[in-house]
Amino acid sequence: MDHLDDLQCICAVLDGNVDAYSAIVERYQKPIFNLMYRMTGSRADALDLAQDAFIRAFERLDRFQKDKKFFPWLYTIAMNQARNLLRNNSRVSQSCCHDEWEGCSGLDYPQQQEDLMCSQLDTRVLHDAVMQLPLDYREAIVLRYREELSMEDVAEALEISVSGAKMRIHRGLKKLRDILTAFETKSNDSSCG
Repeated sequence: MDHLDDLQCICAVLDGNVDAYSAIVERYQKPIFNLMYRMTGSRADALDLAQDAFIRAFERLDRFQKDKKFFPWLYTIAMNQARNLLRNNSRVSQSCCHDEWEGCSGLDYPQQQEDLMCSQLDTRVLHDAVMQLPLDYREAIVLRYREELSMEDVAEALEISVSGAKMRIHRGLKKLRDILTAFETKSNDSSCG
């Protein structure tokens, strides 16, 4: 959905048609939930945070600047919700509920099963590594590479300059490489001994 469609819905809501907000919720509920899930690692927290983000956005819709894109504005609200939760919770689940490997997956041959298991392991390792990143790096990486926002939209969502967003992503990727390298070294050491 483009900027004009979002703007039409927003104007309709501000003119008293609150039902028009359901189109916005429907359009963005999945990306907002996914973002919250990637930030917290918890489905329950992600559901609560996504709902809270939509409620807060609705309550503040009159503050939305109509010359801006809606999606980064909504992301900013959602990210603030996630930051507050993560700051207030000393223990947030760092593990992700991934699908279990299926021994009988219907794949054609054993190499396909091995490839699938390796792919799932790589996904788990990467998720765990991303969850170890400091929050500011994690959110920038998720917005840029998972949600595929432009650098300008990342900057707007994080309420920083474009150069600040680039630097945060660069530093986050460097830290992510360090975490993955440490994990690989630890994994190699434990398999040798």
